[in-house]
Amino acid sequence: MRLSRRGLILGGSAMLAGCASASAKAPLTTAATVTPVIPPAPPIQTVSVTPPPLDPRGHVRKELMERAMTALDVHHHKIPLRDRMYLVDFQKFSGEERLYEVDLVAGEVKVLRTCHGRGSDPSHSGYAQRFSNTPDSNMSSVGAYATAGASWGSQQGPNVLLDGLEYSNDKARERAIIIHGADYADPDFLAREGKLGRSYGCFSVAHTDLPELRERMGEGRLLFAWA
Repeated sequence: MRLSRRGLILGGSAMLAGCASASAKAPLTTAATVTPVIPPAPPIQTVSVTPPPLDPRGHVRKELMERAMTALDVHHHKIPLRDRMYLVDFQKFSGEERLYEVDLVAGEVKVLRTCHGRGSDPSHSGYAQRFSNTPDSNMSSVGAYATAGASWGSQQGPNVLLDGLEYSNDKARERAIIIHGADYADPDFLAREGKLGRSYGCFSVAHTDLPELRERMGEGRLLFAWA
């Protein structure tokens, strides 16, 4: 069969058109999906904070401090506040500073004076020698107390109430054992007599010390007295 030149041209043109059409319809290749690389988080650095030393100047007798810290744990349900505690060292002479406010956060200790009961020191030597929880004994009581807040009495005026937490002092409310100001605890009395006067078992302090002490003791802190 003979093909005309025209047929070859037309046929060739059709083939070229078909190739071009096929090339235009060919699917485009897409770039591969790239997962972003997230750098690992830096490790968390923990910083250990060492609390300041407790009583750095050594005001408080070691045994008294240890007993008080134990009392904080034993009576934790009655002593919810642990920012400060108060200690009384009845081994010391009444003219000395033997009432301590211990800052359990900063470690610092503030010192004040306080009296003991006349029944604990019948000869008025300045040293407490006997202790009792018995009503009308006029003696001081040792052990752990919980501060029960600021109050006001008809005889002693402003004061801080105390709840005794142990068998040695659990009649504190019945005996009206409180913290209050007294003339016989003032600096003038000490300068004149060489020692403080005696209470009926209360933790009497100087009138000038009472307002701040009354505010800071509040309710729910430890007062621990020992000899």
